[in-house]
Amino acid sequence: MANQYETVFIMTPVLSEDQMKETVQKFEKILTDKGAEIVHQENWGLRKLEYPIQKKSSGFYHLFEFKAEGDVVTELELQYRRDERIMRFLTVSMDKYAIAYAEKRRNIRNEKAAKAQEEAAAAPAPAAEATEEVKNETNQTEQE
Repeated sequence: MANQYETVFIMTPVLSEDQMKETVQKFEKILTDKGAEIVHQENWGLRKLEYPIQKKSSGFYHLFEFKAEGDVVTELELQYRRDERIMRFLTVSMDKYAIAYAEKRRNIRNEKAAKAQEEAAAAPAPAAEATEEVKNETNQTEQE
């Protein structure tokens, strides 16, 4: 039976955007090739570290949530250790409460994102009306 895991890894901050995406794709491919099902993944972006790691004070964070057998985790962590772009990683097995919490967190995040998109789509219309009003006032002033 496959367990559900969550892994977070920190990539060195000297990577370009393309190198970072390539690194993430590499580990995603390792998981899928070993038969893991990726449930969710998040790019947390560049964040400041609490303490320096390898003389660096920031790093790119990325999270994978996946279902797999235990030997897949062993292989994944071996690949993390071999890759010089990875500064730190942590993989944990999720129990039923952690899985429920992660789903709830994702749903809340998705709702906030959808709400922000709706607000962004609605916001330009009032701004256009305000611009029209300013133009009309300017035209009236010029005519007088």
